[in-house]
Amino acid sequence: MIISSVRTAAFRNLADAVVPTAAKNIFLVGENGQGKTNFLEALYFCAYAASFRGIRDSEIAQNGKKDFSAAITISGPVNILIKFENGKKAVFIDDKRVEDRKELLSVIPCIVFCHEDMEFVTGSPERQRWFFDQVLSLYDPVYLDDLRCYRRVLKSRNSVLRDNVLHRLNDSPETLLDALDQQCALYGTRLMEKRETAARLFSGIFAELYRNVSGIAGVTVQYVPSWKSFNGEETAEHLRKRRVTDLAAGNSLSGPHRDRYIFALGGVDFAGNASTGQRRLLALLLRVAQARRFSEMTGRSPILLLDDVLLEMDGEKRRRFIEVLPDYDQAFYTFLPEEPFQHYRGEDTLVYHVRDGVLEAEE
Repeated sequence: MIISSVRTAAFRNLADAVVPTAAKNIFLVGENGQGKTNFLEALYFCAYAASFRGIRDSEIAQNGKKDFSAAITISGPVNILIKFENGKKAVFIDDKRVEDRKELLSVIPCIVFCHEDMEFVTGSPERQRWFFDQVLSLYDPVYLDDLRCYRRVLKSRNSVLRDNVLHRLNDSPETLLDALDQQCALYGTRLMEKRETAARLFSGIFAELYRNVSGIAGVTVQYVPSWKSFNGEETAEHLRKRRVTDLAAGNSLSGPHRDRYIFALGGVDFAGNASTGQRRLLALLLRVAQARRFSEMTGRSPILLLDDVLLEMDGEKRRRFIEVLPDYDQAFYTFLPEEPFQHYRGEDTLVYHVRDGVLEAEE
């Protein structure tokens, strides 16, 4: 599976054009601010109907415009089109409108390597949960369904707790919370079980990768759940006992929405004491592990989007990183003009020079 062409209209600074991409590797070469990352963002947008930069859709349109679109053709062929018009987003697969963006995950699994990935190492627990939720969702659609259900129930529970604090409830909240606690416990413990298993298996892949590239052995990923019991009934009872505290706060103070992940070495927090280079490598290898885990679970290879990932590495770490890259169907790389990108160029490689949003193919 490869992306054979990309079409954008009013997307960031990219020129409205159809760009052929039918090759194993595509190199995007240009100075900063010319549109290389924007092109990767358009690809990612077609895979997830969202930006990897964590911004609102309305911020993607070119200056002075409100609407935009991105489309790709995948070998097969399969056509994906995503339009943002009049403040609303529409997703189409082969001209058929898709109501649930979950369907995109099974069509074009993309994994992006970018500077924002540092947030998975040094950022908030919320960003770490987001990453591992994406890891699971790529190969387990049932997990995504349970996550959505948990979030809906949690929203309802928090609404009851908040209304109680604001005295907007006519009756006691106890009956409502009894029912919501059962549902929270049901979906929450399902998430916990899968997170615990996934983190353990993921950690085995990640630890080996980090040792091979950095030379540091024993760095693991540890899942730290907010609830201690994986039993639904015990968890529901736990919520009931903590209800007074939650009612006073007007918020649910425990649950999978407060789970954490820790990068540890010898039982001690590694990321907190690591150098900037070590943290950057942690973030990059998280994505490699994600791709490998996806392939293990599905038997498929992803498409990789690599944004300036080799720029900050010395020659030896570059070599090791390239050696541990997962199998992939297609990869898109961005390079600065002074980087030795020609050294990585193979027979099945397309090179585009990017300037002012225009991609010009190298002869």
